[in-house]
This record gives sequence, C-alpha cells and structure tokens, in this order.
Amino acid sequence: MILPEYEAELVDLAVSYGQPHREIATLPSAKLFNPLTKADRIGEVCMVVQRPTGQLLTARKTFYPPEAYRLLTGGISHGEAIKAALLRETYEETGLEVVIQRFLAVIEYQLASPYFTPVQFTTFAFLLAEKGGNLECLDEHEKHAGFREIWPAELTKIANFLEHITEDSGSEINQGRWRDWGIFRAITHRVVYAALNEEIP
Repeated sequence: MILPEYEAELVDLAVSYGQPHREIATLPSAKLFNPLTKADRIGEVCMVVQRPTGQLLTARKTFYPPEAYRLLTGGISHGEAIKAALLRETYEETGLEVVIQRFLAVIEYQLASPYFTPVQFTTFAFLLAEKGGNLECLDEHEKHAGFREIWPAELTKIANFLEHITEDSGSEINQGRWRDWGIFRAITHRVVYAALNEEIP
C-alpha cells in the first residue's frame, strides 16, 4: 500500500521518466517476512542497472541461498523521497554513477489471507544507465557476496529459480521463510521483464 504522501512524487516521476506499470501482487504467505517486516522503511527501490554492454547487474548476499542472484534493491527510509533513495542506494551498493532512463513499475503487495490483507511495502523499479564509476559495494553492512551480469532475457530464468527456493536453502537470518522470500523476489523480476518488453497493458 502506497502512503498518500508519496502519490505526488509518483506523478512527478512519471512525467520525467514515463508512466510506470502498476501491479498488485498477491503473496501466497499469510504472514509477513523479511524485508516486509522491517520498520525502518516504507518500501524499496529496485535498481535495474544497465551496463554499457547492455547487460543488467544482479547480486547476492552472503546469507542468501547459493546462486540466489537477483536485481538490486534498497530501502526507502520514512520521509525520504523515492528518487533520493534510488540514487543513494545505487551509489552505496554499486559505486556507479547512473542516469535514470525509465520508471518501470510500481508493485504493491497483499497477503493471501481470506481478506487479501494489504502490505505496507511497495517496490518502485527504475531502469538506470551506467555512466561512470567503479563497480563495488561501498556499504559494508550490505554483506554483498558478489555481482553477476545478465541479459534482460534472463530475468525470467532468475524468477523461475527464485520461485523454487526451498525453506532450508539459506541461513537462519530469514527464520525459515526462504520459500516465501523467493516467491516475493521473483515477482519483481517478472514485472521488470514485462515492463522492459512492454508486455503489461
């Protein structure tokens, strides 16, 4: 669910970077899990960073399930503008200078309860073009294990992988909710793939 104070910024971002695809995704879980439980953010930006080769950046963290590379995301703090969070998180996590190319998608979530309970967490995805800098994670707290570059067509392959992660495949940091996490993370990859290919009406 998007907080009302962000709707005005969404209008401005759409004028500058294009109308995003908007989707409400139903999560199969009836309970919240990391990162949906984090109280320090209202949602996240998804940084679809395109390198000069045309490939996109993905990354994994040390506590993730093996081979669980995914598109980069970063939290939006309470009171922080979406664009400010996007540029801040991109620099902190990649060390790269980027230019915003397109506003790709806004994804809201609801839990698969009998009443489809809304979730106070939203993903805002942007296509970014790399313009300079050196690729490295500058935030030591992120626990990055490494980067991997993929072609846009591989986003669906990543989504398929994430959707089939098992409960016991990662560390205890996510308290045994890795299957829910994988399904949640797969959604962004499918929506971004569709937005890049203009498959969403």
